[in-house]
Amino acid sequence: MNFSNSIKTTWRNIYWSVFRLTKRPVLANSGYCPTCDQEVNFLARQKPLRNNYVCLNCNSQPRHRALVIALETFFPNWRDLLIHESSPGVRGASSRFKKDCPGYLSSHYYPDEKPGSVIDGHRCENLEELTFENEIFDIHITQDVFEHVLNPANAFKEIARTLKPGGAHIFTVPIFKKRKTVKRADLDKNNHIIHLLEPIYHGNPIDNKGSLVTFEWGLDICNMIFESTGMFTQIVYIDDISRGCRGEMNEVLVTMKPL
Repeated sequence: MNFSNSIKTTWRNIYWSVFRLTKRPVLANSGYCPTCDQEVNFLARQKPLRNNYVCLNCNSQPRHRALVIALETFFPNWRDLLIHESSPGVRGASSRFKKDCPGYLSSHYYPDEKPGSVIDGHRCENLEELTFENEIFDIHITQDVFEHVLNPANAFKEIARTLKPGGAHIFTVPIFKKRKTVKRADLDKNNHIIHLLEPIYHGNPIDNKGSLVTFEWGLDICNMIFESTGMFTQIVYIDDISRGCRGEMNEVLVTMKPL
């Protein structure tokens, strides 16, 4: 450990000790963070755990860590593969993929830019109409993206088209397990957005206005994927505080393309 890392670790341990003495957290424990690949402290100051149970080293959330575990489980050789991630975040698993996988490529959708161009290190791609060739990627990754897609069937088809046989789409999306999918927004014939319910926006790493929530997905998302692509989807739920995985809506979906 170099000197700067030693100072960082010391201050983190001091903060941890003081916090635990002055305020009782919702959940606090030590363990291994799959996202930053280190022994760390996990802390949730408040609920919900999905957003607030963070790694004090890399600030990742449970869904980030669960996705890395799923990736390691299904594709232990992921560092040697070609991976495309749409709409990566500024923390968590995206940073790990970029650092450890030479074949990692990221994209965002920039409506005013030419598809396929590179903007600030990210390729401009619309998930509903990708510019990539057929069967080029081993893995597609999306983290909380499909609740913001207006035509998810098209996006699932495009992901399937550009996956190699034996490849997979590994992704997270909030799932409401006790009800079917609810559509919150649509497009009219002139491609203008129609709000079917009161608009809700989530954070967007490239747009301060946020991203409109277009779908609230239920477990029937697996049926939508099969109807769109003919591919089966597994839903993986990991509950393991030793690896910082606990909370609601932390499922990881794995859609495999047959060989």
